[in-house]
Amino acid sequence: MTGDGEQPGPGCPDELERLWTPHRMAYIRGEARPAGHDDSVGSCPFCRAPGMGDADSLVVAKGISVFVVLNLYPYNPGHLLVCPYRHVADYPELDAEETAELAQFTQAAMRMVRKVSGAHGFNLGMNQGSVAGAGIAAHLHQHVVPRWGGDTNFMPVIGRTKMLPQLLADTRRLFADHWVG
Repeated sequence: MTGDGEQPGPGCPDELERLWTPHRMAYIRGEARPAGHDDSVGSCPFCRAPGMGDADSLVVAKGISVFVVLNLYPYNPGHLLVCPYRHVADYPELDAEETAELAQFTQAAMRMVRKVSGAHGFNLGMNQGSVAGAGIAAHLHQHVVPRWGGDTNFMPVIGRTKMLPQLLADTRRLFADHWVG
């Protein structure tokens, strides 16, 4: 409220600090998607990845009903995705075997990343639906994002730059070599 008891108008100072990230609107609107991006079964990148060479697709490990792949657009170094082979969008659509193996591969991914890169913690999660932030909403995938003390900075927000200390191909090779399922 202002000194005279009225609410401040738009753009007037208040006790809150704000970081404006208008460049994120392109992602929200879907404008940042790669050309020709299509989530349908035949075009889905998560459906195509297991059939490509592991090095080309960045696949780290394969199971019976799920596989692990490096995120092509990582939030942090070593950001992995655990995906079912089956093209399903919603977590309740997984059968018992897929659910169990997805959990087992998430645990194995965490153990491996801790061993290889000494992660201090993890963010785990699924964005269910495009309104929840899923970039590929039609094919469920579990994010496994390694975290380290002090790993957040203003480079992505201010400089629109991600700091990745290693090429994705090198990270994939390192992770695949140390995978214990």
